[in-house]
Amino acid sequence: MNSTLRIPLNASPEQVQRLQALQQGFAQVCNALAPLVQQTRIWNRVALHHLAYRQLREQFPEMGSQMVCNAIYSVSRTCRLVFQHPASPFHLTRLGDKPLPRLRFAPSCPVYFDRHTLSLKGGQLSMFTLDGRMRFQLALRPEDEAAFHASKLREIVLARSPDGVYVLSFFLVDPDEPAVASSPALPDGGEIPEYVMVEEVA
Repeated sequence: MNSTLRIPLNASPEQVQRLQALQQGFAQVCNALAPLVQQTRIWNRVALHHLAYRQLREQFPEMGSQMVCNAIYSVSRTCRLVFQHPASPFHLTRLGDKPLPRLRFAPSCPVYFDRHTLSLKGGQLSMFTLDGRMRFQLALRPEDEAAFHASKLREIVLARSPDGVYVLSFFLVDPDEPAVASSPALPDGGEIPEYVMVEEVA
């Protein structure tokens, strides 16, 4: 059975600054990649990785190899939502022959993690930041930690809530279920997430 585990982080002011810096750095990588998507009309994750990974690693050495991969995933995922979701006003069929708009990611955009950049063991969370690993002690229920280790992780997302608290969301899928490519869902009303600005070409 699929499930979502959401964990608010009890972060000190210094930790909040480090998380903000990571979030802003992640947005910069996404924004460096967006013009390439606009020019090439390529947003397949694997194709985009082959096209841009080396250049992004050279441009953003502080992000590390895996976070660059996660930023490529974020851009690919967002482009699928903006250009392929039936409810999107920027669906490819609506654009026709017009140039692709450029996506711009706000500094508040979510950060995607994976098992290389985030680990959970014995109630302690260890996560990548721009200046080394950051650790949090979590008051997890045993069944939540068991689910984290037993399930397949589809996504790990760090986002800041409206009240300023950073929250980690773990999207878990049953390891026995056949793998199906998940499509990002648009919010009700078909609106693009507030952290993505779509700039149409005049």
